[in-house]
Amino acid sequence: MPSIVLMSDPKIAAIPVVDCGEPLLDVRTREPFPVDARRRDDTGAFAHLREGVLNRLVAAGGLLPDGMRLLFVEGYRPPSSQRLYFERYAAGLRARHPGWDDGRLRDEASRYVSPPEIAPHSAGAAVDLTLVDAAGRELDMGTPVNASPEDSEGACYTAADGISGAAREHRRFLAAALNAVGLVNYPTEWWHWSYGDRYWALATGAAHAIYGPRELSVTG
Repeated sequence: MPSIVLMSDPKIAAIPVVDCGEPLLDVRTREPFPVDARRRDDTGAFAHLREGVLNRLVAAGGLLPDGMRLLFVEGYRPPSSQRLYFERYAAGLRARHPGWDDGRLRDEASRYVSPPEIAPHSAGAAVDLTLVDAAGRELDMGTPVNASPEDSEGACYTAADGISGAAREHRRFLAAALNAVGLVNYPTEWWHWSYGDRYWALATGAAHAIYGPRELSVTG
């Protein structure tokens, strides 16, 4: 498996952000693809993305083979929620590995949850998604969305060995469509794709990110 730059890498935090000011839009108002409820929150924040990311997802949907559709699972995540998720996951890892120092713990946690200060989800730049067939049934992707490295024994890694041929093909279809519209994948999570954030800037060689963490005012 190729070497992976983790979200905790200092190179990510060092990338500047020049926010372009694009709004966060509710993907449900455009209905370009089905929206799953598994990560739904009371305010509906989960269904928001930056305008440019949403436009690219719409375009990506048109590049999939006949009979396949994107299933949107989660987009924007408030910074406070991101911090809570990171701290909870890191605490679980610490309990299982009390000998890890803080640096090792941060690196291992960032395989699954981004450190809150640079999190693409909190910028509205990242989306978790999968594929469904024409009847809305989820396709075999090797693991469920949001399977942890521990629970999946590493099968959540995009290039993981040991998944079925069908799952590998479905991952290739997903990657081809999203890469074609400019999104990049976080290689420890086959379902996580982003555009305009710091990780995207590193992956593409951009001078700076165009989306930074922000708050969203929504009502339930």
